[in-house]
This record gives sequence, C-alpha cells and structure tokens, in this order.
Amino acid sequence: MATYERKSPNVLLHSLCCRILQKSEAEVFPQFQYAIRVVGSNFAPTVERDEFLVAEKIKKELVRQERERDAALFAELHRKLQSQGILHQRWAILYLLLGLAENPRRPTDKGFSSSTLFTQALAALPHSTPLEPTSTATSTSRPSSLPLAPPSNLPHSGSSCGRSGFHSITPQPSQGPTPTPESIYPGQIHPTPTDASHGLPRYGSLWSQGLIKTTSSTSCSHRQNSNQNVVHPDGITGDGEVSEFALVRDLIFVFQGIDGRCVHLDSAGKTYCVNSKTIVPSPLRGAVARLSELGWLHNRLRKFTEHRRLDSSTGLMCQSFCVALHQELKEYYRLLSVLRSQLQVEEDQGITVGHEEQLSMRRLLVWTYEPRLRLKTLAALVDHCQGCKGGALATAIHAYTLTGDPLMKRLSCRILSHVASPLHALLVHWITEGELDDPCQEFFVAANPAVRPERLWHDKYSLRKPMIPSFISTEQARQVLSIGKSINFLHHVCGDRTLETKSKNMLEEVGISSSNDGDWLLSAERVRSTYECTAKHLLHILSSRYQILEHLGALRRYLLLGQGDFIRHLMDLLKPELLRPATSLYQHDLTGILETAVRATNAQFDSTDILRRVDVRLFEVSEGDTGWDVFSLEYHVNGPIATVFTEESMKLYRRAFHFLWHAKRTEHALTDIWTNQMCNGRLLHSLPELFGVLHQCNILAAEMIHFVHQMQYYITFEVLECSWASLLHAVHQAGDLDHILAAHHDFLDAVISRCLLEKESWAMLTQLRTIFDQIVAFQGTQKALHQTALSELHRRLEYHRLVELRPEQSSGYFDLDAVPL
Repeated sequence: MATYERKSPNVLLHSLCCRILQKSEAEVFPQFQYAIRVVGSNFAPTVERDEFLVAEKIKKELVRQERERDAALFAELHRKLQSQGILHQRWAILYLLLGLAENPRRPTDKGFSSSTLFTQALAALPHSTPLEPTSTATSTSRPSSLPLAPPSNLPHSGSSCGRSGFHSITPQPSQGPTPTPESIYPGQIHPTPTDASHGLPRYGSLWSQGLIKTTSSTSCSHRQNSNQNVVHPDGITGDGEVSEFALVRDLIFVFQGIDGRCVHLDSAGKTYCVNSKTIVPSPLRGAVARLSELGWLHNRLRKFTEHRRLDSSTGLMCQSFCVALHQELKEYYRLLSVLRSQLQVEEDQGITVGHEEQLSMRRLLVWTYEPRLRLKTLAALVDHCQGCKGGALATAIHAYTLTGDPLMKRLSCRILSHVASPLHALLVHWITEGELDDPCQEFFVAANPAVRPERLWHDKYSLRKPMIPSFISTEQARQVLSIGKSINFLHHVCGDRTLETKSKNMLEEVGISSSNDGDWLLSAERVRSTYECTAKHLLHILSSRYQILEHLGALRRYLLLGQGDFIRHLMDLLKPELLRPATSLYQHDLTGILETAVRATNAQFDSTDILRRVDVRLFEVSEGDTGWDVFSLEYHVNGPIATVFTEESMKLYRRAFHFLWHAKRTEHALTDIWTNQMCNGRLLHSLPELFGVLHQCNILAAEMIHFVHQMQYYITFEVLECSWASLLHAVHQAGDLDHILAAHHDFLDAVISRCLLEKESWAMLTQLRTIFDQIVAFQGTQKALHQTALSELHRRLEYHRLVELRPEQSSGYFDLDAVPL
C-alpha cells in the first residue's frame, strides 16, 4: 500500500511542484491545487483535429516570418515523424507548438522554455488565480468539457472563440457526459463535476493549517487593488447599477425560458424585458433585448413540441417533427451548459468585471449568433407547419430547403430527413407487401376497406393529392399507387403470390433509401423499375391465365356483331319468335335457338369458356313491345376479367348491341323487300294500273337500301374497325392495367359517340330510329300491296279462263260480278 501511495499521480505531481519551486510541501500547496485542477481539466480546443491543417499553419507562420529554411526543415522533420509512428498524439503536440508561437505575450528571452513558463505560472498563481474553497461543491461544479481560465500571465490561444454556434463550443463526445434537456430543464443547468476537484485525503490536514484562509485574503486584496468595480453576490456594482455579470447570469436562465432577477417575461407573455426598477445602462439594455429573443424562441419551440407530442392523432410524421425539434434543442441545451459552466468558473476564480476572461455581453452575442438564427428558422418552420400533417407537413418543410442560405438549407434538410422517415417506411411497406398501415391518414395513398374485391382496382385505393409531398411528382405518386394496387390485385383477386419474392429481390437490387440531396425517398428510376416489374407481371397473368385478349375478341364478335355468319343465321332462326309479342317469349326457347346458331356457324370453333359466357338476355317488357324490342345477347364476366369489363362497360356494350341489332334487322327487312320485288315484279306487269305505284316502291326501296348500306359501311369500317384497331394497338403497348382500362374506355366511348348513342346525339338518333321503323313499316306495306295485287291478278286470270270456257257468251253480255273470286 505504501508503494502504491508513493507512485500515485497525486504524490508524483506534488513532488514535481516541490522540485520546481524549491519549496516545502506546505508552501507549494496552492500551486499544487492549481496543478491538480489543470491536470484534471480537458483542454479541448474547438478546432478540427486535423494534423495536416495544423502543420500547414505552422509552415505558413514560418514563411510569414521569412524563415523559409526553418519551414522546409519543419516539413522534413514532420514527414520523418509520421513515417516512424512512435507518437500517437502528433496533432496535440503540433497544436501546442502553434499555440506557443501565436501567444502575443510570449517572453522575448532566448532562454525561454516550457519549464520556465510553468515555473513562472506556478510562482504567479497566488496573485492571479486565488483559491477560494469555501465549499467543496463550489469547486466541483466545473464540467470536464471546459478548461479553467489560465492566469493572466500565462500564454493562451485565442482560437477558442473562432467560431460561433452550437458546435463551435460544444464538447467532443469523448470529453465527458453530454448534458441532456431532461437533466437541464426546467431548473438550472447542472454542470458535470470532474475528478480534479475531489481533493486528496492524504493532504486533508493542510486545510487546518490556515493556508487556504491566508491565500484567499491575499487574493481578495489583490483583486480590490486591480479593479474597483467588484461584483457583489447580488450583482450590484459600487454605483448601484446592475452589473454585466448579473445580466449575463439572468440571460442564461432566460435562454431556458426561466425568469431571472432582472430580466423576466412580460405580463402578455410575448417578450422578455428588464425590470423597470432595475438600473441598466442603455447599451446593455439593447443587448439584453437582442439576447432575450432566444428565450422567447425557446419557449415557442418547447410549447409546440410538448403540445404535439401528447397528441397521438397528429400522426407519426408530426411526432418525428417534434423529435427533430427536440434534437435541435438538445444542441441548444449543450451550448447553455457550456455557458453556465463558464460562468461558474468565473465565480470560482473570482474574475471581476472588465476582466479579459469574463463572459461578457459581447461574447454572449457572438456565441449565440448562429443558435439564434437556428431557433428563428425552427420557429418559422413551426408557424408554417401549423395544422399540417403527413405529406402536407413534408411539403411545408421541403419549401424551406429551397433557399440560398446554407445554414437554413442544412437545418431544413436535417429536419426533413427526420420527418420523411415514417413516410419512407410506409412507402417501402406499400410497394413491397401491398399493405397500408396508416391510421392517421398521413400517406398519399388512401384505402377504402368497404369496397368489394371485384371493385378493388377501381375504388379501393386512391390518391390523396394534398398529401403528395412536393418532392414526389404526380407521375411518381401514380406509379407508387399502381405498384401497391397491382400487388393487392394479384393477391386478393388473381390468387397469385409469385410476385412477392421477385419484388423483394428486385427492391434489394435497386436499394430504396433516403438521402439529403433533395432525392428524399427514392429516385424516379427506382420507382419506375419497381413499377414496370410489377405491372409486367400483372399483365402476364391476365393475358396468359385469364385470356384477356380472347375475351375482348369475343365481345367484338358477339355483342358488336363482328361474327357475320353467326348473326345472320341467328336472325333467320329468331325471326318467327321475335315477331311475336314480347310477353309470349321464353328465355329457354331463345337459348336453344342460340345454341343451334352456334353449332351451325363458325362460332362453334371458339373456346368452351367463351361459348359458355354467351347467353340470351330479355329487357324489361313495355306495352306493345315485340321480341325485336326486348331481345339482346349477353356476355357473362367474372373474376379478374370483371375488372376490365365492368358493369358500366357491359351496359355500354348492350346499348351498342341494341342499336346494331336494329340496324341489322333493318338491313334484313330491306333484303326481304328486294326479294319480294324481284319475285313479284314480272307477275305484276299484267296490271298496268299498278305500274306507277310499283315503280315508286322500287325507287323508295332502292333509296332505303342505299341509305342503310352507307350507314352499315360507316358503322362497320369507320367506327368499329378503326376503333378496334386502335384498341388492339393500345393494349399491346400498355404498360400496366390502367393503360388497358383507359384504352378499353376510349374504345367504348368512340363506339358510343360515333354511333350517335350519346346524350348529345339523341335528336339525330331519334330520327335514325324513326327511319328504321319506317323501313320496317314499308316492308309490311309493300307486302300487303303485293298480296292485294297478286289477289287481283289471280281474279283476272280466273276471269279470262272462264271466258275461254264459255265462248257462247263471248258476244253477249257478261256479268263480271258473277265470277267467283
């Protein structure tokens, strides 16, 4: 134990002090105490630990003094020192040499050395830095992150105040515990004690020898001689004014939102002001007004974070915003901790008003300049983001990143990176799993759980346009929506999960991540590659497994009358049935006729699945309707193809079929008219009184045939074929299911509008249907005319036959009425 005590650092340091000063142990005790505090402190300069930078500064200093040879020699020695690798703290040694060279009070004696400097410092200690150990707590309230102010005759570096802001005087991470807002707020900042002030039990007897008291009284008398404005404990100077030291102490409390003795928050709670009963010089009042703004800004930010942190309905992004503000306040609290520690050191060392080491109002303005700008920016962000959440909050913050001020840009980018983290998590989960966990509705994709599976693609998911962040384009948002919809469509409608593994592997390759360069969540290339992979897989499933193109062709052939032989044969078979009243029709009879027409035409070569979907449909019967008015073909759709052929689109197909069916019926009626004219024309030549009527019927029928043929040509080639070609081209070029749906919708719109079936063309459609009805009526009229004419012809032929049989009556009177009809 004795060997350990003889080798302890404290004993060795005490022996060193005695050896240097050539004094006894009792006489060197004040200097030994100061040495203990110096050794226990952490002189961490607030400069970047860059060995190359310090070496370059030394060489530039030598060159400036016209010592080029020394600069070259220093560079060579530094290179050799780096190559040997013996010293591990080369930066600290170079920084010490640079500090000694830059000291303006460096002795001009050529025999100056570090031992001489240390000897002079220790010898001058009782007169420059007296110890006042009135209590152990007072001497132990200094943090290890801030070095004690050296005596006035010691060399010091002026680089400790070279930069302002949070980080310019913030302790390094390895220099002791970091103060947190929880340990600082709402009371005073409690500095971290150091091990250097714990004292030495072995030399505890020295406290009873009166050395501390003598030293304290000597130093106090020295301070009274050196400065007349002694700072009293209450902060009042000799002339009754509040000292600058007291104002600085109050301002440090004001920075935390706590009222001081002289500076407090006004009754309206809008600004801090100096007590009206306090005497403060005018220059200091202006500085206090500027510095107290920090307290108001701090209160503004703290009030916002506390209010939003307790409100869970604001969402994760708003909570992240509060966390980011809290992180910035932590940096601000570190600055306050350092300022409070510096103030405590001044109290411990008795630094008086006007001393060059004092934490003055001017220094406080310099040190808080950048923090004040930061808090102003944060307060402006808070005001701008009031009432915003989700993507709207990210948009509001992103607007502050589009500035030319580098400080504001860095701060806004740092805040936005925190806020965008929940959005990034939602986005990745959506495009990989297709799941949406957004209870506060912050994501720009909305889900409606009440939608049925067959309407999943159309109605279940949609975009919340106000929630789309400004750094995500509308096209990117649409692609993100399509990715998640495709995954859910494959899972819940198609029953396919093969994309799950492919999607995860593909996302690992593209590497979705966030950055601070404006590309916050994922680049357009990453979104596009994910979107293309998902959409391509979905279209492959629809075309290979569910035959989407074959179903499109079936609708074209059966509902748009593209299968000519089938439609003609079906109409011939249905004609007797459809001429009957609609109330006497039965669907099973018409279905049997449909199956007969299928077996008798090329329709029999279609797939079984397609033929199974073709059926007969009867519309609602009105009074006086015939079978032609209520008959229609139906194509049943279900499963994934029902997403393309929705109920609305099938209604359009039925409207088009009804129009085309009536046009085809008119064409069929004109064919019967022409056939009757050709068959009965020669027979009716023997009735000369009918020549004019029959001639007019032929002319009218020819005009009708011409009109209907031109209309059929227009519908078939100008409407159906052109629209169908455009549809096929768009389907083959489609990038996703939305493109197919849009192409199919455009196809139906073109058919409906060009066939005059839209609302704007109802007047013309009414005229066209009237023409169709007149053609059908003309068919009946001509049929009745031909029947009457043939009956008359038959009577006349019978008359001539009877005349030939009764030659005796040929010269006499013949009663025509006596001829039986």
